[in-house]
Amino acid sequence: MSIPTKKLKLSEVPISLMDFLKSYNDNIPPNFPQVSVALLQKYKSEHPAFFKQGEFWSLDLHRKKIMDWLPHYTESSADV
Repeated sequence: MSIPTKKLKLSEVPISLMDFLKSYNDNIPPNFPQVSVALLQKYKSEHPAFFKQGEFWSLDLHRKKIMDWLPHYTESSADV
């Protein structure tokens, strides 16, 4: 008996950092800060548990977390 494989939604598909960057910046509200490669790399270094599958990003897994992290990160960076 074979086990059916789960069909992934587009937002769950693992993508590269550059694909994630483009999709994230293209789809956030205009008044929300955009991300850069450097910011995404900083996020990844601070949250290694979210990257157990290696270098891949997922809109489903990472987008909301970055939206929550980004304002706190930019505020704390301004204090330095």
